[in-house]
Amino acid sequence: MNSPHPVSALTIAGSDSGGGAGIQADLKTFAAHRVHGLSAIAALTAQHTRGVTAVEVPPVEFLHAQVDACFADFDIGAVKLGMLATADVIHAVADALERHRPPHVVLDPVMVATSGAKLLRPDALDALRNRLLPLATLVTPNLPEAELLLGWEIANHDAMRRACEALLQRGARAVLLKGGHLADSGDVVDLLAHGAGIVEFRHARLQLEAHGTGCTLASAVAANLCRGLALDDACRAAGDYVNAALRGGYRPGRSDVVVLDHFGAAPRG
Repeated sequence: MNSPHPVSALTIAGSDSGGGAGIQADLKTFAAHRVHGLSAIAALTAQHTRGVTAVEVPPVEFLHAQVDACFADFDIGAVKLGMLATADVIHAVADALERHRPPHVVLDPVMVATSGAKLLRPDALDALRNRLLPLATLVTPNLPEAELLLGWEIANHDAMRRACEALLQRGARAVLLKGGHLADSGDVVDLLAHGAGIVEFRHARLQLEAHGTGCTLASAVAANLCRGLALDDACRAAGDYVNAALRGGYRPGRSDVVVLDHFGAAPRG
């Protein structure tokens, strides 16, 4: 990027004190893609590789101040949304997006941590469905998140396709449905669905437990959209990036959970 004002990517999400997911993973991903990263912290977590021990939600007035400060000074090409724990926070973020109208919004509907801890309060689910889905360029649920959004089980690849179509009917413009939670032992298959049809992305299943993959995938898509890639190419490249970062992953904590190697997986050129 040779412009004196390069395009930036903004993450509005939760902070992970353990450094493996959330805002921290997003900013590492932006940096690995050579995109300037901005952040507005919507939640604070006390967290490590073994779980989430506490969550604190800052006042929505302060969240507004963070977002407005970013849009006041930077050219923002994409916004990535992560952990938005309450209905008030979701409405505040939706209001900000409607006010600023960024070119792209990538919504990672964070509801449950890898450890199983619930990160989205029940009263926030309707707000996410009704306010954020229609504003998103792309929504990137895993299967448990898609099941919560739709209210029914997704047990196989045919059900994944039906789920993609159902999410489009509920207002999403495009859906990247992640298939890593399917019980079969074959490849991991993700589906990208939009008005032109469904595209399949396939990667070999890695036998490890990882932290921050969903955050990283969504922020990689946002970074690729900032770099000018079309949506299909942005999603394909993001999936390849996550797979490479997993292969180079490491275990900084006292559990067996792998944290991604963002810079070893950085795109070349």
